Amino acid sequence: MDLLRPYLLPLTHNLPYPLPTLGAQLLTPTCYNQLILSLNPSPACLRLAISKLLGLGIITLSSIVKIPQILNLLSTRSARGISLLSYILETGSYLITLLYASRRGYPFTAYGETALIAVQNLVVCVLVLLYAGNGEGRIGGAGKAAGFVAGVVAMGMVVGDERWVDMRMLGWLQAGAGLVGVASKGPQIWVNWREGGTGVLSAFTVFTYLAGSLSRIFTTLQEVDDKLILYGFIAGFALNAVLAAQMVYYWRSSSPATAEQEEALGGEKPKKEFVAMGSSTGASTKGKGPSTRRRG
Repeated sequence: MDLLRPYLLPLTHNLPYPLPTLGAQLLTPTCYNQLILSLNPSPACLRLAISKLLGLGIITLSSIVKIPQILNLLSTRSARGISLLSYILETGSYLITLLYASRRGYPFTAYGETALIAVQNLVVCVLVLLYAGNGEGRIGGAGKAAGFVAGVVAMGMVVGDERWVDMRMLGWLQAGAGLVGVASKGPQIWVNWREGGTGVLSAFTVFTYLAGSLSRIFTTLQEVDDKLILYGFIAGFALNAVLAAQMVYYWRSSSPATAEQEEALGGEKPKKEFVAMGSSTGASTKGKGPSTRRRG
């Protein structure tokens, strides 16, 4: 670095506007001077820079993390293997965490993905309700979906209003939200085990969650001195690891099962199923054979 510093300093001192302002806001003026202007960062500033980069990366990925899952639902027009209860619990947990972090004034890089994921979760829940009608057709599913969205909006308005929920109460809600967020993985893990496969669950979503929860442990340690949030990310990482292990375990055996079903149907692909909504959206299978649904 000492050899390159004389050549790099003229560049770092002449960055175009608004990069210097944004850099100082993101890294703090002290760390910006050390990292960019002096090219001689302290260990603390270096850790902060890594944390900020990870946070921005997580927020960027979170903008698309559920898109493969949404596309899987749209392409198959089936919600088989998706736990609606899991998504409802996760959405509620994310909504409370978002409002808690926002009202506490934490940097957006420490929690920004919760807003993006919560919106995508709403879309997934709507699609699951539409495609998991229990003899009610699309109209019944649409009514449930509209009611669910209205309930989430009402919850956000109440929890976000200091007149209804003060910071002390919000702290208790955040503690509960951490537990709910961790518990939300449980129904999906159970559905995967019960059905012997992962259905239309998106592999991209599962593994991105695993990497994101691990990164969030680091960014929380660096940027936010809040044990409630930290312990939630640690527990979430453990359960995300279980989901990732299930995805790997059931992955290889999905193709042979599909081939066997197509052969049994005279070369035709199995018909799509529209299943009842419960703790999961998939009907229980007789055995624990591998799922035949395509995963993205």
